[in-house]
Amino acid sequence: MNTARGTVSAVQRRAFDRLINFTDAVVAIAITLQLLPLVDIKSENGETAWKLINNNSSQIFVFWFSFLILSVLWLKHNQVFNSMRTFDATIFWLNSLWMALIVFLPWPTALYGSLNDGQLTETQGVGLLYWWTLALISGVGWLVAIHAWKNPDLLEESALTERHESSGLKKYRGASFVTVFLLIGLAAEFSPQLVPYLSMGMIPMDLLLRKKTLRKPKKTNERLH
Repeated sequence: MNTARGTVSAVQRRAFDRLINFTDAVVAIAITLQLLPLVDIKSENGETAWKLINNNSSQIFVFWFSFLILSVLWLKHNQVFNSMRTFDATIFWLNSLWMALIVFLPWPTALYGSLNDGQLTETQGVGLLYWWTLALISGVGWLVAIHAWKNPDLLEESALTERHESSGLKKYRGASFVTVFLLIGLAAEFSPQLVPYLSMGMIPMDLLLRKKTLRKPKKTNERLH
């Protein structure tokens, strides 16, 4: 729904609010589905809780890691949508694809988490599927942001002002996450021992890319010519 600035109707606002609510509901369901493989874990032959956790450590780790990543991806998606006042057909379909990938993620998460330590050295494509699904989710979310920023009519005035006054590494955040997920997917297939280090490396990368600097105002020449 293309609109001129300042002419977003109440109906369009309500439609955008419903899109946001629907998206949040889908993400909440997807995060809940991540937990389902853990529900089937049961203690056998009187084993202790610590042994139970140790025997299923890969599933538990993948659950918490996926929960963290989904939270970060939702946060970025939320920041983009908070800067918008309406949407168009492109945003709708990109967002629909983003939601479909979010709902799909619990399946590769369950497959990846079911691998034992020996299988992690030869995942036979499971690791690639998991990490590249994350790359697709991040990439589609990045496309949503790019389209929004290229169409100022979709944005709130405050968002335009903030973007104009700020700069820094933050603008590279979307591309960086996509690249890292793709690289970790390849590492999961060919050098699995690097996966934990690359995964933890995303934390300082994210903190670094969150920084922004204020653009210095242009100096005006006060001399009269």
